Amino acid sequence: MIVLDAPSNLGLRPPAPGAVPGCYKAPWALRNAGLVRRLGAADAGAVVPPRYVATWKRGDGVRNGPAIAAYARTLADRLDEINGFPVLLGGDCSIVLGPALALRRRGRYGLAYVDAHADFRHLGNSSHVGAAAGEDLALVTGRGDDYLTDIDGLRPYVRDEDVIVLGVRDKEDVRDIAGSGTIAYLPGSDIDLGRAKEVLVREELDGFWIHVDADVLDPSVLPAVDSPTPGGLDAAQLTDLLRGLVTLPGAAGLEVTILDPDLDEDGSQAALLADILVAALAA
Repeated sequence: MIVLDAPSNLGLRPPAPGAVPGCYKAPWALRNAGLVRRLGAADAGAVVPPRYVATWKRGDGVRNGPAIAAYARTLADRLDEINGFPVLLGGDCSIVLGPALALRRRGRYGLAYVDAHADFRHLGNSSHVGAAAGEDLALVTGRGDDYLTDIDGLRPYVRDEDVIVLGVRDKEDVRDIAGSGTIAYLPGSDIDLGRAKEVLVREELDGFWIHVDADVLDPSVLPAVDSPTPGGLDAAQLTDLLRGLVTLPGAAGLEVTILDPDLDEDGSQAALLADILVAALAA
């Protein structure tokens, strides 16, 4: 197991005018909770992202889009060097472009998308695009500007039929993901590992990546996220889900995103998330 920091906040809108999203601090908070030591993991350091630019207006396309594309390529290159099971500490959800690209270079991989939101906004279902953290599943499945969706000529990084979204509960997101016709999903706390296995463990696939957004937890459990949404998992449910996913044949790595230490002043929520990851991964 190898831990690599991906402290990018490029995919988020500012939490307030002129402010910078705090999720780039999450790797530090998780490390401060002893995550690397407790996992007994090797430390691969960090991939430093480009500068966050807060200014944006409708019509500008994806916020920080060229920087996100450049970071995805750099992150993919770094992951290509890792020999083992990478645990990627984000950052916002747009970091998924890095591992998706890295794995697409190797073959055909699936994606377990554990998130309260489908992050599936694109011009086919929305009047505009903006923050990539709300669009990254659309991007990795090939929906969006070529410079983001077709790096190295590899669009799509993940095929629709090789994705399952677990824990989604925003009604608009459920509508959009259902409207795709081919992307599998299990809403809210209705988690069935058997259904996930049907999607992710197939002869056509070389393996799968696991994306974990901290907002899949109910806000009563962990509220220090960008978009808390009621009806989520408790700590035990998330632990069981992740333990089940990482033990499936073909699990190729995992990322955790969206924890915002600016909203977790005493570090207790980072500690809880670290506990969940250790319980799910240490075995």
